[in-house]
Amino acid sequence: MPIYTYRCENCGVQFDQTQKFSDPPLSKCPECGKKTLLKVYQPVGIVFKGSGFYATDHRSPSGQSRTTGDKKDEKSEKAEKIAEKIESKSESVASKEPAAPTAVSKKD
Repeated sequence: MPIYTYRCENCGVQFDQTQKFSDPPLSKCPECGKKTLLKVYQPVGIVFKGSGFYATDHRSPSGQSRTTGDKKDEKSEKAEKIAEKIESKSESVASKEPAAPTAVSKKD
């Protein structure tokens, strides 16, 4: 059976109560007797385990496990090819000599 935490908004008393899922929530405070009792919801710790997660709870790239992590996916291969093309084009542009200036004759 789960343990629920309750807090009274009137007197501030806080306590834990074991209840079934089917039991209605408590509403009357055992200290002051008023109907100002509310459930306190607390965060639950989650631990991700397995080869698809890092120790910091972040998922591995592309959801791949360590055994298949050395294989590259199609998108990264395409990105590498595009980067290589850009580098080769910039090198070819840089290696070209600038055109010689043309002589302009001036007429009076």
